[in-house]
Amino acid sequence: MSIDSALSELMANLDVRFKNPDLLQRAVTHSSYSNEHPESVDNERLEFLGDAILGAIVSHMLWAKYPNCHEGVLTRYKAVLVQEQGLLPIADALELGRFLRLGKGEELTGGREKPSVLSDAVEALVASVYIDQGFEAVSRMVNGWYEDRILRVHDSEQSADFKTKLQELTQSREKRAPTYEITAIDGPSHSRIYTAMVRLDGINLGSGEGRSKKSAEQAAARVAFEGLLNHDKDVTPG
Repeated sequence: MSIDSALSELMANLDVRFKNPDLLQRAVTHSSYSNEHPESVDNERLEFLGDAILGAIVSHMLWAKYPNCHEGVLTRYKAVLVQEQGLLPIADALELGRFLRLGKGEELTGGREKPSVLSDAVEALVASVYIDQGFEAVSRMVNGWYEDRILRVHDSEQSADFKTKLQELTQSREKRAPTYEITAIDGPSHSRIYTAMVRLDGINLGSGEGRSKKSAEQAAARVAFEGLLNHDKDVTPG
């Protein structure tokens, strides 16, 4: 597939006719390719911009759809939709892996199927459409991607437990899973209250109480999960 035919096919998948196709080509150019072809420009700067634009559009969609949800819930919903795993269905629908420009090493190690490579390219595509077509056009495109998923995010989030959510978040950010410890047991034998602490590499992320070890761990996981999302902070010693 030639570059021109590939770009034309990707434009058709996006339903966007670019004024400057070079922007689209840049959006699918991985840094491994530009390392081997110094005349090319990779998609990392577009990815940076696209991440912010995508977050703004999805935030507005959630704000409009769920007027009674507080900030913490909306932040959690947004994270589900725009983090790496949330972008993979979009990449799959666009058949994005087929259009990536990869270096030889990245190609040989399965770069066309790597979640990080695909999700970064989705963000770069958002920025390329924004620069080429303006905010109204990119907003229309993103709304099309997320319209149905915005309706489903509440139900899917309600059915997921916080220990699972926290593990997915820390695996995504830190490539490690949290651990739990019961730090206190209070009350009479027929009405115990357990306190759990959740840690990552020995760093305290949060604590919670419950009438069983499991519920205490879930409470601690919820505190840690919402704290990391609400403040978008790095893990620091507590």
